Amino acid sequence: MLLQLPQILSQEDVRTLREHLADEAWWIDGRTSAGVQAMEVKRNEQLKQDHPMAHRLQAQVLAAVQRSPLFFSAALPRRVYNPLFNRYRPEHPTYGAHIDGAILHSQRTQEWVRTDLSCTLFLSDPEEYDGGELVVHDTYGVQRVKLAAGDAVLYPGTSLHEVTPVTRGVRLASFFWIESMVRSDEQRRLLFDLDMNLLKLRERHGETAETTALTGVYHNLLRQWAST
Repeated sequence: MLLQLPQILSQEDVRTLREHLADEAWWIDGRTSAGVQAMEVKRNEQLKQDHPMAHRLQAQVLAAVQRSPLFFSAALPRRVYNPLFNRYRPEHPTYGAHIDGAILHSQRTQEWVRTDLSCTLFLSDPEEYDGGELVVHDTYGVQRVKLAAGDAVLYPGTSLHEVTPVTRGVRLASFFWIESMVRSDEQRRLLFDLDMNLLKLRERHGETAETTALTGVYHNLLRQWAST
């Protein structure tokens, strides 16, 4: 499942993040954090994780996604890898097709996180740069994503994906991974669809015996499938 999450960050949040990310001294070659396969195709920049403001910026992103009911319903997060920040511009324009590592070690929290889901949170508006689309290849086909600043996209960590070359301007983003309480993408999708349709039924009819019963079905499926 690929899902767009609108307005995860307010425009004020975006402005604040971008002001702190303007410090040139803390951007490094993205290949320093790449594995052997990714090293061959990764040509971007990343913010140093020991940047003086890194923990504050990470906390700001985490607080924003945790406020989103849509994010919680879709991801059912058990652990979230501390958010990182990347930058693409013509000098460091692209990240070729790759699949993220299955389990990643967080430098900040020292936790191992299984990458069930990947999330990209856009910090630049589409008109600020040419290229820079996130292209996700999966069983549902090829999706090309380029969202407004403050919007995010959530997609399976198993997906082959890439960022097309930036030929003008600067593309800033935060990215991170989620270990879900429900490991199966298919099961998460069923739970998400059930949850979203329950919300619509309540909006249309209020709380009824049927919505109560279906809520029980949702929680019983979650109880059966979740690991905490």
